[in-house]
Amino acid sequence: MTTAPDPKPQAERLYGRQRGHPLRARQLRLMDETLPRMRFPLDRAADPRSAFGETPPEDVWLEVGFGGGEHSLAQHESHPDVGYIACEVFENGLSSLLSRVVPEGGEATAPVPDRLRIWDEDARVLLRALPDNSLGRAFLMFPDPWPKARHAKRRFVHPGNIAQMARVLRPGAEWRVASDHPVYQAWVTEMMAAQDVFDVAPPATVRPEGWPATRYEAKAFREGRQPFYWVFTRRG
Repeated sequence: MTTAPDPKPQAERLYGRQRGHPLRARQLRLMDETLPRMRFPLDRAADPRSAFGETPPEDVWLEVGFGGGEHSLAQHESHPDVGYIACEVFENGLSSLLSRVVPEGGEATAPVPDRLRIWDEDARVLLRALPDNSLGRAFLMFPDPWPKARHAKRRFVHPGNIAQMARVLRPGAEWRVASDHPVYQAWVTEMMAAQDVFDVAPPATVRPEGWPATRYEAKAFREGRQPFYWVFTRRG
């Protein structure tokens, strides 16, 4: 397995905000009482299907950086036989997803989905812990573009992460990536042209069927930016 030469070694520390506006009382309860019940346990990473209720799912999918959670929830609801791991560190985004899962007042007691788990730490830690060929699909929807050149090492589409994604995805599996930022679009094009573990098709400029809408896509259209939608297919 080979990937593009690393332009700069990727930073090991996790950059970006973990909290925006101060959390309200309900959000704090969600973080304290609901999140622990939905958190993906790292000690199950060697067999990720075992983390989803009594009956293992048919497949496991992973989303890196789910933002407000609308894409993760839509995928989870559309694919009930799939175990979905949704990764996010931003507390406001975490509480946004959790607020849609349990009703107010049920933060500690309302049932939570068997097929949806949350990873609220650096997604790279989980990727390194997952076994080879353990995922059937992965998503990276409108990630932080880190547009300044000196911050390029913080971008998730990076040679080391490309290699990890290729390792954990089965041959034929898809890695779906979307971005509306011209700098990130050019970066993804360059990085994926220089690797040989994924088949790379030209990006779509209209959201394909089966790609749920997100608030970040809506914001891009409002501000006059054109999203790109890529499907990278893991080679055999």
